[in-house]
Amino acid sequence: MTGDSDKRWLSIALVLIVGFMSVEVVIGFVAESLALISDAAHMLTDAVAIVLALVAMRIARRPPRGSYTYGLKRVEILSAQVNGLSLILLGAWLTVEAVERLIDPPEVKGGLMLATALAGVAVNVAATWCLSRANRSSLNVEGAYQHILNDLFAFIGTAVAALVVLTTGFARADGIATLVVVALMLRAGYGLLRDSGRIFLEAAPAHVDPGRLGGRLAAEPGVREIHDLHIWQIASEEVALSAHVLVEAGGDCHAVRRDLEDLVRRDFGITHTTLQVDHRPEALLQIGGHDGAPGEVTHRADPHGRGDRSPYGRGDGGPGDHDGTHGHGPVGAVLP
Repeated sequence: MTGDSDKRWLSIALVLIVGFMSVEVVIGFVAESLALISDAAHMLTDAVAIVLALVAMRIARRPPRGSYTYGLKRVEILSAQVNGLSLILLGAWLTVEAVERLIDPPEVKGGLMLATALAGVAVNVAATWCLSRANRSSLNVEGAYQHILNDLFAFIGTAVAALVVLTTGFARADGIATLVVVALMLRAGYGLLRDSGRIFLEAAPAHVDPGRLGGRLAAEPGVREIHDLHIWQIASEEVALSAHVLVEAGGDCHAVRRDLEDLVRRDFGITHTTLQVDHRPEALLQIGGHDGAPGEVTHRADPHGRGDRSPYGRGDGGPGDHDGTHGHGPVGAVLP
């Protein structure tokens, strides 16, 4: 799926949404239906979400330059956050309005409400299909897709509420349908904020277990320890990894590096790797005891700097001698 193809599908969906939204606003006020007006307001956020996605897509394609060494790829993640936040804020506003309607329900024109809702279902099915054709592995596109999908659910709920009003005269069905849609909006908004927040906080991707990955690297032939393992997402579709690798004395650093890069690409789908590969010293000594007694020889707890490394080491070469942690902690076995 190319960026130009994504742009085309998003543009088609935008035309559908804006056209129907303009009609729905007028009908919603005429029918005095909060569900229709809320649907129209939601469609406005749909349109904004698609516009944001298109703009972010264009900006993110700019090449790295100056101080932006990764380019502007995270503009798409900002767009996803805006989409998630807008869903939550709109849901909060509609909740207040729906509760007021439940307390004091106005007269709702069920027939007009039903006809508009059914037309909205058709339009949103078409728009949802368009966005489903785009690359949804992009969190930016997924944000716009969630907006449209929730709008489809909103129209379905509005149609059901209209049928209830027509058959039973129960006007509060309008407010109840709105609250159901609000629940779906809050769920989608939370998901977008959670996923985009993980990227901004430099968390490892949800599908990658750092402990398992570190253990796999440390178990490779010739590897003695893995320090400073970091896994993060540059954007929703680009994962990066960096680590300090210690190989056995006399080992082929270049061959080990190539093998590790092949492993993380093949088994974990990570193609952006930065590996610092060094030989592990034969012996790591320091002068001075734990009690400060001069002349006593002890082993250093951290052979390569600060004591907050995240080691994945095999110690004496046994398969179970790494601690499986990720984060801060003391360095494990460092002597052969």
